[in-house]
Amino acid sequence: MATPDHLFALRNNFYLGAYQAAINNSDVQNLSEEDLIERDCLVYRSYIALGSYQLVINEIDSSQPTPLQAVKLLALYLSGPQNKETTISSLREWLSDAAIGNNPVLRLVAGTIFMHEQDYNEALKHTNTGGTMELHALNVQIFLKMHRSDYAEKQLKIMQQIDEDHTLTQLANAWLNLAVGGSKIHEASLIFDDFSEKFPSTGLILNGKAVCSMHMGQFEDAENFLLDALNKDAKDAETLANLIVCSLHLGKPSSRYLR
Repeated sequence: MATPDHLFALRNNFYLGAYQAAINNSDVQNLSEEDLIERDCLVYRSYIALGSYQLVINEIDSSQPTPLQAVKLLALYLSGPQNKETTISSLREWLSDAAIGNNPVLRLVAGTIFMHEQDYNEALKHTNTGGTMELHALNVQIFLKMHRSDYAEKQLKIMQQIDEDHTLTQLANAWLNLAVGGSKIHEASLIFDDFSEKFPSTGLILNGKAVCSMHMGQFEDAENFLLDALNKDAKDAETLANLIVCSLHLGKPSSRYLR
């Protein structure tokens, strides 16, 4: 018998952008030592996604295992430009340490930070070998940033072979479809519709639906999805950027979103 996946719901909330739900429902029982570390990583990464960098920096001390130290590095990096140089220097040092350099969470954080730096080749150095679904999904994002949808598709195929129904596989499929465009937009739209039927709507799902609608010229529908997303988080950069584009197409003023 397969062992039950106690963290399935928590992971799913995190992947789909339901960060507060991930935090609120993180008190999961019967977790192994490994699962406890993964749980804490997901919770702290949810706090990071909500902008609570200082909480993460304060709570993770130097006695914590490598994956949590890596998450703290991500919080430090995102907390302000004054921390970037020292964070990247620490990151490079850890990656070159044979004892911890291959840790999947450290590699994931490295890929994320170097992607933010737009140093895609450096990011791929640490993510390209994959090993977890999150690393494969990050590879898809990096290749799409490099305008290499052919390589992104190869990564997606690996994910589909591992688990076609995995939330990250579905998300990566939608991202690739949006990048390729044309008839693939409708397929992406179906994936986001499926998410919103199965799970409570989040900013991530609503922005996905909005971008599909914009690609199909349905700007009023897109605006409705985005205003719904804005109600959930008035400061979300992606929602505001998409609303500016939407407003321009609808001939409406966009100044309040720009502000």
